[in-house]
Amino acid sequence: MGFARGFLEIARQDPAHEPVAVRIRHFNEFISTFSDDTAVQQAGRCMDCGIPFCSHACPLHNVMPEINQAVCEGDFARGYALLAASNNFPEITGRICPALCEEGCTLSLTDKAVSIKAIERKLADWAFDHGLIQAKTAAAASGKRVAIVGSGPAALACAQELTRLGHQVTVFEKNDKAGGLLRYGIPDFKLSKTLIDRRIRQLEREGVEFRLNTLVGGRELEPGVCCTGKLQVNADELVQNYAAVVLCPGSEVPRDLKLPGRQLSGIYFALDFLIAQNRENDGAAPNPLEVKGKQVVVIGGGETASDCIGTAIRKGAVQVTQLDYHEKLPATVDAVDYFPYWQPKLRTSTSQQEGCTRRFACSTTRFTGKGQVNGVDTVQVKWGPQRKITPLDGTADHIAADIVLIAMGYAHPSAALVKAFGLDCDGRGNIAAPLTGPRAFYTSRQKVFAAGDGRKGQSLVVYALAEGRQCALQVDAYLRSL
Repeated sequence: MGFARGFLEIARQDPAHEPVAVRIRHFNEFISTFSDDTAVQQAGRCMDCGIPFCSHACPLHNVMPEINQAVCEGDFARGYALLAASNNFPEITGRICPALCEEGCTLSLTDKAVSIKAIERKLADWAFDHGLIQAKTAAAASGKRVAIVGSGPAALACAQELTRLGHQVTVFEKNDKAGGLLRYGIPDFKLSKTLIDRRIRQLEREGVEFRLNTLVGGRELEPGVCCTGKLQVNADELVQNYAAVVLCPGSEVPRDLKLPGRQLSGIYFALDFLIAQNRENDGAAPNPLEVKGKQVVVIGGGETASDCIGTAIRKGAVQVTQLDYHEKLPATVDAVDYFPYWQPKLRTSTSQQEGCTRRFACSTTRFTGKGQVNGVDTVQVKWGPQRKITPLDGTADHIAADIVLIAMGYAHPSAALVKAFGLDCDGRGNIAAPLTGPRAFYTSRQKVFAAGDGRKGQSLVVYALAEGRQCALQVDAYLRSL
C-alpha cells in the first residue's frame, strides 16, 4: 500500500506549470513531468484501499493500486508494463485526460486524491526515455485484412490491437497526417504532436499501413468538417476488399448557432481556428484567422472553448470573453454525494487562468454588425426543471467582438460517411452500434463495425481508447469465426 503512512504524511503534489507570463509567449507544452523522486513519493500516497474505485472510474480500468505500488518501490519498468496492459497511449492520457480515476480515488473523500494522471505521464515518458517502448509484432499472421476509417484515438488503439492479434490493418485518413483531433483539435501547448508522430512510427513498424489524404465515401461534408484529401475511396470497395471495416470517424460536425447575424464575416467554428493554428505550428501557412489586437468572444463552456481561449491569448488577442450557456457551478461539493463519479463543481482550465472573462448562464441572442461582426447580444437565463431555460428580464447586454468562435461541441459524424455505407443511426445522428452484448460494435451492415465518438457521441479520449480496444476484440472474434 505504498508507504505505511504515506497518505497521512505526504501532501499531494501537482506537476510544475510555467508561469502565465512565460507560457503565453509560446505554443510548447508548459506542464512538467514528475522527477523520479517526486513520482515515488506521490505514488506512496496510494492507500491500496481494497476496493479500487479509481480503476472502476477509469474507462480503461487501469490497475492503479498495483501501478502505484510498483512506482513507490522504484520499479518504473514494472509500473509501465502494468499501465501499458490496459492503455495503449498513456503519454497522451497522462496529458489531456480529465482524470476520472482521481475522482474515484478513495483518498479524495478526506484529502486530495493521489496524483494518478501525473504518475501515468511520468511512467510513459520514462519508458520512452529508457527504450522500453518498442514495436511488437504478432506471433503469426491471420491473413485477414481490416480497414479502419479515421485515425483518432479509437482508430489508433483499434489498429494496434488488431495488428498485434495478427491481422493486416490499413488506416484511411482524409487529412494529411494521422491523429484525428489529437493532432488538429488539441493545441500544441497541451499535447506536443511529436508524441503522436512517435506512436505513428511505432504502429508502422508493427505493421499498420496509413493511407493519408484519402476520403472514404462522398464529399458532401458538412461545414466545419476538415478534409484535405484529394484521393477518394468508395465505401462499397472497402467492404468488398477487406474482411472487416471499422469506422472511427469521431464526432466531427460542429454544433452551430443559427441566430440573426450568423452570416456576418468574422464568425467561425472553433476547429477552423484551432486546426489552422496547429498547421501553422507545424510549418504550414500562417493561421488566416488573425486575432492579434482584437476582441474575441468564445461561445461554449467545454474543453474546445478553453483551447480557443489559450490559443487566442497566445496569438495576441486584447480581450477574450467566454460565454457559457450553463449556470455557474459551486466551487466545492460534498465528495461523498458523488463519489466515485465526476463532481459537478466549478473548474478553471489553465487557459482560463491565462486571462479570460467568463460569463455564466449567458445566452447569445444575435450577432451584430454590417458585413463584419462587431459584437454579440446576450441575455442571462435561469435553468429550470427538464432543462427548461427562462430569459431574465432586464439582463440584456451587448459584448463587443471582432472575432466570434463557436465552440459548442459536436453533434455527430458526417452524414456523408453514414450514407456511403448505408448505416442506421441513433436519434442523434451517431452510427448505431451497441456497446455491449454479442453484437457489440456491430453496425447495421455486415462486416462493418463502429467505435469511438462517431458511435458514442462526443466524449473523452480515454473513452475512445477504451472503445477502440474493445472493438478490436469483437472484430478479432468475428474474423476468426470466418
